[in-house]
Amino acid sequence: MTQFGDNVRAVREQLRQDDRRFSLRQVAFRIGVEPAYLSKVERGDVAPPSEATTVRLARELGEDPDVLLAMAGKVSGDLQQIIRKRPRLFADLIRQLREAPDDAILRVVREVRDGEW
Repeated sequence: MTQFGDNVRAVREQLRQDDRRFSLRQVAFRIGVEPAYLSKVERGDVAPPSEATTVRLARELGEDPDVLLAMAGKVSGDLQQIIRKRPRLFADLIRQLREAPDDAILRVVREVRDGEW
């Protein structure tokens, strides 16, 4: 299994323990895919689904869509648009933050969010 498939299956199975609506068939139906396909995704037999399906799956499972997309090796379309506007700056920023501790990254996020330049 893949990290993506492992995670999806683990989250879905955990939810299913308390709520039968999280069976593979019912989740597949609600996100608009065939149960056999979702089963293959969970086993890692096929590549993770499209961005739209991954986002629907994340929301269905109560997961962060950006995290599930990252696990699928994808970046959301809105983030791609942001990066395309200033590719060099964002590439440099991400590379500089690669080794930074989480608290340092959170500090940068808060400063940007709060407009404290």
